Parts: sequence; structure tokens; C-alpha cells
Amino acid sequence: MRRFGIVVLLLLLAGAAFGWYTLRKPPKPMDMSEPVRIHQGVVIGGVDRDNPDVIVFNGIPYGTAKRWSPPAAPPQWGAISRDTREYGPECLQSRGRSGAFIDAILEGVGLSGFERMMARTAISLQKPPPEAEDCLSLNIRTANLGGRELQPVMVWIHGGSHQFGSGSQSIYQANGLVEKGAVLVTINYRLGAFGYLAHPALSEEAGTSGNYGLLDQVSALNWVRENIAVFGGDPNNVTVFGESAGAQSVTELMASPLSDGLFHKAILQSGASTYNALHLKRSAIPGVKSAEDAGTEFLSGLVPDDARADDLRTIPAAEIIARSEARRDLAPYFLPVVDGKVLPRPIGAAFRDGQTPRVPLLAGFNADEGSLFYDEIYSPTVLRPQISGTLEEREAALAAVFGQNPAKALQALYGMNTLESWDEGAVDMLGDDMFGVHMRYVGRRNVEGGEPTYLYHFTRVSPSPRQTIGAFHASEIPFVFNSHLPGLKVTDGDLALTEAMMTYWTNFARTGDPNGTGVPEWPAYSLERDVWLDLNHSIRVIDGLRARRLDILEETLLNRIEQMAGAPPVPDLPEPVAPDAEPAGLEETAPAVIAPRQPAAAAPVKTAPVPAPAPAPRTEPKEVLPEPILRPLYPPAETAPAEVPAEDDANLPAPEPATEPVAEPLPQPASDGQ
Repeated sequence: MRRFGIVVLLLLLAGAAFGWYTLRKPPKPMDMSEPVRIHQGVVIGGVDRDNPDVIVFNGIPYGTAKRWSPPAAPPQWGAISRDTREYGPECLQSRGRSGAFIDAILEGVGLSGFERMMARTAISLQKPPPEAEDCLSLNIRTANLGGRELQPVMVWIHGGSHQFGSGSQSIYQANGLVEKGAVLVTINYRLGAFGYLAHPALSEEAGTSGNYGLLDQVSALNWVRENIAVFGGDPNNVTVFGESAGAQSVTELMASPLSDGLFHKAILQSGASTYNALHLKRSAIPGVKSAEDAGTEFLSGLVPDDARADDLRTIPAAEIIARSEARRDLAPYFLPVVDGKVLPRPIGAAFRDGQTPRVPLLAGFNADEGSLFYDEIYSPTVLRPQISGTLEEREAALAAVFGQNPAKALQALYGMNTLESWDEGAVDMLGDDMFGVHMRYVGRRNVEGGEPTYLYHFTRVSPSPRQTIGAFHASEIPFVFNSHLPGLKVTDGDLALTEAMMTYWTNFARTGDPNGTGVPEWPAYSLERDVWLDLNHSIRVIDGLRARRLDILEETLLNRIEQMAGAPPVPDLPEPVAPDAEPAGLEETAPAVIAPRQPAAAAPVKTAPVPAPAPAPRTEPKEVLPEPILRPLYPPAETAPAEVPAEDDANLPAPEPATEPVAEPLPQPASDGQ
């Protein structure tokens, strides 16, 4: 018996060693694609291992990152062929929060103890990804290389609270959307303190600071406009889409005039920055610091108080990461900031006042968004974290945020009338507070601008009877990309839902309408009909999704936006005339409150016949890069610069107090999880 135990132990050790070797061993390189020329030089991609019709170009630099500076021009390499079969380095980031998020999913989706142990072991054995500060690269998947008819382009912005993540994560690197006829682009952008820290010394140098990650995204979209045609993508049909912080980034791009004309449709999956209250030089809301004050506090002790911008750049990157881990309370300040230049106004106010581009919009959220975050926030609202105590104390805290009567109504609607039922109802309310109300708000404002808008509610729940997190935050991503993770059960119903969602997403990218052959009808949202599409194994239309709950939450959101930006502008009205006087100019319509920002029209892209590619020479055993076949370059579309008033944020008038009683909130993250 003892000998049998020794044999079993040896077999287990051998299996563990083989698993370690398999996970650590680099995969065999992809076969090389034909070379193509972009504005920087010649690139060679790889033939996808799963589908030889898909060609992959990874790690193409779209800009150059110098710490706490706007992105500079990307490197040039001319006629020297650049091998782009490997991903570029991920942007420097603190890894603690991403690990906690993954662990929460492993605990909640219903895996057995053994399955969780194996999943954690597999994750721990994977080699850490390479990182760098100069990390601005993008990845392209196309099945239309050399195609004469250009395909719609879908540019994905990854989530991660603006603090972690990358465009090369495996969950985004799948062929589902490409096989449906889109060219897929995923990007890296600077994160956390490296991407969004503001500081007086940096503002003195450049006139503003922060927003570096947002400027990276603008730079990536500029690169796509200038280069994507040689990969078979249409620069005049670009859809920008993302999840959580990625979706919030889309709303931030919509609020920035710097992105005008760079995209033509938008998809928001569980995220909108409509309650981000950060201003560069002032506190717009009590309890929320200015971005510069937060940056000064973050760097205190690392540099002298009178340090100049160049002094800040000498801080070792490892010290910035360590400070990020030690001061997680300041992470909510590493977000896009209203500075009068990159972001002229708060995002919520830009949508309210018609100052975002008029583009078709597809947006939605998941049924159980709050399930992964309640243990950390421990409150039904991010505007007042850590609500505990007796029922009366919790009711008072809720009333301080929403007002007495609205708070009572929310308690009843979410079933929080007893201590025993409070937490369950608070989880549901937290998801609506963080995501649901913002998705509907943005959708409504887009409809008011006259653009087609489609709203969804993702309700699919893991089939495991042990699951505890429902349709959790980010659970829709594998259905959009067809990138279901190994080890998680996928049913026939899941496969059908995946097919439908990929069809909706690519139809929308192609035409601005998700409807088409093979999928149930998705009615457009309207001010007259509050209509959503329930995405589950049985796809159905819902009218008035959580309407009363979202109405109450929206009242507080509108008050918050007014605190941040002031009341909506009042239209200019004609002077009153005497009753017997002849009114002048009756044929003229009253001016609009604010003229909505329109994307600049892109110049038409001319396509030319592409010569048939010559076979790429191969030499064994050493790979030799083939001679490039230079495709014709398509000139960048010309976009008229937007006129943006360079308002000094420091001199903006203080906002009027909100009419509803509002508690002094802690700064809250504009994104969570993914």
C-alpha cells in the first residue's frame, strides 16, 4: 500500500511538471503572412492557428509614450520588414486589483473546489507578461487582407477601471467578429498613475495634465484612420466599443472634441463616465479633491514640493507602482479629468447639453452588475460607500444621498425594508446605480440628438447550481467575441446566444442597425417607448426595464451633473413686442440651446486594385522575413479641426447647490472590474 502511494505521488509530480512545462513553453510561432506597407514601414503578420483565413498583426506601435506627456509620433522603420506576430508589452500597472477581480469570478461562477484549484494553478504558472512605459501598440485581426471591398472596423478599448488590463488579453483575441466580416483592432493605453495623474508641475509645463490615457486612445484612432485600409478595413466606417472602463472611455472620447471624425458608431457595454466629477484645479463637489491636489498628495515624499516636471519623470517606475498599491484610496483620481482642453466639460453635462457627436449607439448592462463589488463597496450606492449599522442608520445614510421620500421608495423597490433583506436588495441597487442608470441616461440623450439607439440587458447566468454572482459584470464579453474560457461550461443555448450577439454587434458596425437575417428583431429605443432587448437563451423584448428604480436614480444623477457643471444653458428668446405691434422674424425658428457637436466629415477613401501576393520564401530551420509586397497606401482622411474654447478650469464659476439633499460623497471609481 505504501508503495502504491509512492507511485501515485510520483505520477502527480510528473503531471505537475508536465503542466508547468506546457504552460511555460512558448507556443510555436505562427506562419508568416505576406508583408504590407503602412505609413511607418513594412509589417509582416501571422496566419492565425485556428483559422488560416485570418491574418494577425500584433504589437504595432501607434505612438510613443514619454511619461506624463501626450503621445508622440510612432517609430519609423522604413523598408526594413517588422515582424508583428508577437504582442507588444503591456502598459505598466498595479496587478493587485486585477487578481482580486479574477478570484471573485472563480469563487462565484460555481466551479468545484478542485476546478478552482486547477484554475488558480494554471494562472499562477503562466509567465508574467512583459511590461513597459512605452507601451502604445495595437493588434489587428483581419480576414480581408487584399480585399477590394473594405469591411467595417471595430476598435476595442479594454476595461480595468482605467488601472489595469491590456488589449492583448486572450478573452479579446478571438475570431468571432472577424469571421462575421469585421476588421478587429484592440489597443493598449496608459493606465493608473502613468496614464491619468495630474500635477501642478506638469500643468505648468504643458498648460494641462492628466488625460494621457485618453490622448493615447485618440492617437490610436488617428492611426486607424490613416492605416487601416491596407488591412482591409474601412476608415470611414469605424465603430469604437468597449466594456466597463472601456465603455466609459468611449463616452470620454465622445465628450472630447479631439476625437471628432475618428469614429462613426459607438457600443457601450456596462459603462459610461456620466458621473465622473474630477476637475483639474478645483473641487466641483464637496469631498472630491481636484485632480492636481490628488496628484500632489500621491507624489508627496517621492519628490520635493517644488519639483519640476522633469523631476517627476525621474521617479523610478517601481516606486510609482508601490505607491499605487499603498494608496489605493487615490486610484479613483486616476481618471479622465475636466481641464478645458482635452475635456472641455464633464461627460454627463456634455451628453445633457447635446455636446457629443451624433452617432448610432448600442448600449446596455448586465442583470447582476453589483454582485462582484458589493463586498468592497458595501453600500447600495457608490455615492455613499460603507453603509452599515442599524436599519434606521442605513435609512438615514440613504436619505442623505437621495432625499427622504426617494430613499423610502428605493428601499421598497429593492426590498431593503429589513436588515435581513438589506444586502440582497443593496446588491441589485448597486448594479443599477453604477451601470444601469448611466446606460439609459446616455441612450436617452443620444435619441434626443436624433440618432438610432439600441439598448440591451444581458441576463444569462452560469448553468452551475453553485453559482452565486448571476449575470455578473463582464460576463457578456465571451459572448461578444466567442472567447469562452476553457473549464467554464458552455451549453448549446450559450452557443446560440453567442452567435446572435456577434451577429447583432457586427450588423450594427456595418450599418448602424443590429437587425438582420437570422436574429430576432431588436426595436430601436425611443423617448416614447422605453424598450430593451433581453439577451439570454430566449431573446425577448422588454418594455420599461426597472423603469421606476432608474427614474429615481436618474434624478440624483441629474443633480450631480448640475453640481459639476451648472444648470443647462437657457435658450436665447426674442424680445417681447407690444400686443398691437407686428412681430418680426416669425419665420425664423428659435435658436437651439446648444448646437450639438457633429463629427467632422472624413474624406472619401479611394481604393485601388491590389496585386496578387507573391509566395513568401521560407528557409528552414531559420525563419527569414520575406521581401515585402508593397500595397498602395491610402491617404489619411482629412478632418477639420474642432473649435474648442480653451477655458481655464481654475476660473470656472462654482456651481449652484443641488436642490435635492446630497451627501458628501467619497470619490468613486468611474469603472470597476473589467
